[in-house]
Formats: sequence, structure tokens, C-alpha cells
Amino acid sequence: MEKKKIRILSIDGGGIRGILPGVILTYIEERLMAKEGKHVRLSDYFDLMVGTSTGGILTCTYLVPGVNSDGKPSGRPKFTAKEAVDIYLERGDDIFDLTLWQKIRSKGGLTDEKYSADKLEKALNDYFGATKLSELLKPCLITSYDIRNRRAHFFSQIDAKATITHDYPVKDVTRATSAAPTYFEVAQVKSEYGTVYPLIDGGVFANNPAMCAYAEARSIAFSTILNDPEKADKPYAKEMVIISIGTGSTNKPYHYDKAKDWGMIQWIQPIIDIMMSGNAETVNYQLRKIWETTGTPEDYIRLEPSLYEASSNMDDASDKNLKALHDAGKQFVAENETLLNKIADKLIAHK
Repeated sequence: MEKKKIRILSIDGGGIRGILPGVILTYIEERLMAKEGKHVRLSDYFDLMVGTSTGGILTCTYLVPGVNSDGKPSGRPKFTAKEAVDIYLERGDDIFDLTLWQKIRSKGGLTDEKYSADKLEKALNDYFGATKLSELLKPCLITSYDIRNRRAHFFSQIDAKATITHDYPVKDVTRATSAAPTYFEVAQVKSEYGTVYPLIDGGVFANNPAMCAYAEARSIAFSTILNDPEKADKPYAKEMVIISIGTGSTNKPYHYDKAKDWGMIQWIQPIIDIMMSGNAETVNYQLRKIWETTGTPEDYIRLEPSLYEASSNMDDASDKNLKALHDAGKQFVAENETLLNKIADKLIAHK
């Protein structure tokens, strides 16, 4: 019997530009609801979700469980995809609020982090509370980087369910994956076992985490984890469907006449931009080549919305740019409605 394909969602990092994948996924969820009923949610149609930075925050928001009136876990998602976008639209200007004192003290991010993490941590606490990684509703993988041990640090819901040494509060997971160097201070995260890690944004090595998603899926016995004998275990590429979503393509040029004389300070922001976009493009190239060998290249889908009139700055949370980002997401949906409808149908087909 042919197994049902493993459906994987991967969301890039990109700060406030997380509004773009948020809007796209809201449309997909609304299509699923129109076809399957108002009660369904995005998490019902993915077997594995993976995210970096802002993509990690979105992933956890889609998977955090709600509670019943008696205070007990409901076993259903707490938020709709639309409510997940509201984190950015309603709290973005607070999170990226650069006070005069912080601007002077950090010299605009050159001598200290550009923003205080207080507002970010309050927002994460409001959304995730005391929820633990092990309590998220589906398998997920969130990226970060351990600066003390100098290695990638992955938060895995499957590992968290297996042992407390790999379990963490979700608010700390999301704080770690979004601790972007120069923007927010390093996150100090403690596991439920008590081990402490100094972590920064996973975007420094996997801003596009889709290859991490592929590697993670190859090791999972989905039929057991999901309690569904029709699901493939340790699937090959041909047994997967990957939806990978970016946070806005940017082709900001850096010209030779200026760059040839840059020193350390001038290179800080350009190199972050280049690392993020370069990683995203490389991973897309690698996965596209892998899927070309499967006979089902249409099962790897990369969605890379344009920023249109929005700023490419990850921290521009002005009212004008929040609206521009939201409008850019809407425009991408309008221009790619047929493709997004096909994605919804594909997700349903392998439910």
C-alpha cells in the first residue's frame, strides 16, 4: 500500500518581515477551513513544522495548545493563523521600540544590542505562557546557535517529549531562535533538566531551515509519532511534500566603489543581509536539485514573496512599513492564488 506523503512546513527568519509568510499561511488556512470546516487549523495539515527566528515564532504559535474552560489543555491550537500575524501587527512597534537612551547607550547597535529584549520577552510570555516544548501539538524543529559550545542547537518537540534534558519553555525557545546578533542580547536558556545554554538566532547558519527540515524528517518514524499507520517512516524525498516560505526577497546591491573601502563597522549590516539571503538561495538550490531526481519536483515548493513597497530592514516596525508588509503579503496571495489553492488541495490529499 502506498503511504501518505509527509507534509512539511519550513519558514525562514527575517524579523518583522515574518508578516509575509504569516499572511500567506493565513490564506492557506482559510482555504483549508473553506474546504474542510471552520474547526480545522493549519497544524492539522502538516506533519512537521520547522522555523528559524521569526519563522520559529510563527511555528510555535501555530502549535501551542489552547485550554478548555476548566483550565485543562484542549488538544487544539490556541491561535488561528490570522491571530499569529497579529503578534507582528499589534506588538511589532513595541518589540522594535528604540528608546533614546538605548540608542545613545548602544551607539545604534555598534557597542551593545540595538533593542532591549524586555518587550519581546513580554510578548512571548503573553502568547506562550508556561507551555513547554513537549506540549506543542505536532513535531517541530526550531533552530538556534550555542555560542559557548560553538555548535548548532536544535529544539525538537520529539526529543522534548522523550526526555526532560531536551525540554524547554516555549517562550525561551522562541526567545533563543530570535536573538539576532546586534538586535537583541544573547538568550540564556535553561532546560527543564536545569542545563543552561547561551543561544543566538538560528539565522546565523540556517536562515532558510528547509534543509534542516528534510534531514529531520528522514529520521522520524511518523507512523508511530503521529499514530497513523498510513504515514511513511523515515521518508525519502519522494515521500515528502515541502512547503518552504521566505520572508521577502531583496536584491539590495552593494557597489564595488563603496564596498572596497569598508572596514568592520561598515560590513556588519551588509554581511548579515548577505548571509541570510545567500543561505536561503543555497538551500533552495540544493532542495530543488534533490526533488528533480524524485520524479515529483512539484512536491518541493518554495514561496518567496516580493517586498514590493515594504522596507527590507528586519526591524522597521513603523506603522507605514507594517501596512506595507501586510499589503505585500496580500499582493503575493492575489498573484499566486492558483498555486496556493493547489497547495491547500495537496495538503488535504495527504491528510
